[in-house]
Amino acid sequence: MVIQVDAYRIAYMAVPKCASSSVKRALAELDPQIDTASLEVPTSNENSKWHAVYPTQRFRPHRWEKVPDDWFGFTVVRDPLKRLIACYTDRVVTRRELHNSPRIRSGQVNLPADPDPDFFLQNLGAYRDASSVIKHHTMHIWLFTGPKLEKYQKVYKIEDLETLRGDLAEWTQTDVAFASENKSDISLDIDDLSDQTLASLGPWLREEYAFLKDHYAQTR
Repeated sequence: MVIQVDAYRIAYMAVPKCASSSVKRALAELDPQIDTASLEVPTSNENSKWHAVYPTQRFRPHRWEKVPDDWFGFTVVRDPLKRLIACYTDRVVTRRELHNSPRIRSGQVNLPADPDPDFFLQNLGAYRDASSVIKHHTMHIWLFTGPKLEKYQKVYKIEDLETLRGDLAEWTQTDVAFASENKSDISLDIDDLSDQTLASLGPWLREEYAFLKDHYAQTR
């Protein structure tokens, strides 16, 4: 799904765990077609209402082709390894999503619902198979952005959200605010992962970093 704010000629492709909640909230607050004050929260998670307004879906070329060339089209990307860590701290630890997996709850697969980060990442393929939520949040970035980033007017790194905020404010000639959404209370860094974990992620990470070579360099 292309997220569009027609009134301001904005088009955005969201990527899970790349500040999509914060960006969606900012766009919803800009969009005159959306009454943010009356939005209902579909779950116990307040941030889920922004995803209900603007669902994150995989890229489809024919949908993006409908976006006029003079619109402000953008996406936000993240360091691939940090994105996986964010999935763990948010979805596995904070939200305890794995407890909602029927396959894990029933014992159909022999996977703990509260794994440590090394076990989770070393067995990421199995957890993807057991949980659609984990699969969605760890798919390759290009499945959401499309294979050619040059089609966007701007590609922002997650570290550059303030630049994005300023660009949107200039484009719309109105105030734009980014709230911090889905911020995890868990502190976990790349250096906290074992060498075995990094080695097991090697093939996946090489593909991701190759795709994002103009934005992120693989350091581990």
